[in-house]
Amino acid sequence: METADETLGEPGMKFTVYIERDPEEGGYIVSCPAIKGCHSQGETMEEALANIREAITGCLKSMNARAKKAARSRRTSHVVIREVLVA
Repeated sequence: METADETLGEPGMKFTVYIERDPEEGGYIVSCPAIKGCHSQGETMEEALANIREAITGCLKSMNARAKKAARSRRTSHVVIREVLVA
């Protein structure tokens, strides 16, 4: 994982994804091994890459929401929740 997505020309996090042809349905299957269960697909490689970007964003938002909920449920005075920007 790197700290800039040169493909998009925007700051952010870069993830390695695995892309393979779908021999049965055609198109491409893509997964992000850094995030368990994060997969997508597309008719073209470009579509598959766009779809996995959306899937990664959704997975990260979901993970963040679960972490915040878990931290709030602890109800201890020594836990501080802060958001940090990763660029």
